[in-house]
Amino acid sequence: MATPNVLDNRNKAVVAFLDGRRLKGYVYNFSAQKDRFRLFLEKETLQREGTDVQMKELKAIFFAKDFIGNSEYTESQVLTSQNGCRKAEVTFRDGEKIVGTTDAYNPQKIGFFLVPADPRSNNLRVFVITKTPLKFAGSSRSRP
Repeated sequence: MATPNVLDNRNKAVVAFLDGRRLKGYVYNFSAQKDRFRLFLEKETLQREGTDVQMKELKAIFFAKDFIGNSEYTESQVLTSQNGCRKAEVTFRDGEKIVGTTDAYNPQKIGFFLVPADPRSNNLRVFVITKTPLKFAGSSRSRP
């Protein structure tokens, strides 16, 4: 029986701060219900304690396929699939815009997950901090 790789359950994340900083690293036990989490920086995957990150300092957390991405690629802002989730468009104060779907937007919560519209996006999902967008536009749930 093979020994499981401890790093297999890690989530690659790019953490976007309100002040413009971005940190790349790994998140293990993220909870949308908590006001903080620990980020293990990309180059220090074996560090024991990680860096404490508070949600109130963030714009969003981008859970990524990889840390490299493709800076030449422009993501589609058009939703093509109707998967029963609510369509959403988030525009941040810095001008960044994300289009996708969500099934849990609640302005009273810390944040919500958004799945990008573009299946070729480097982002698997984005946790948007509810209080940071300049604009949120959402539709009602789509019906299959």
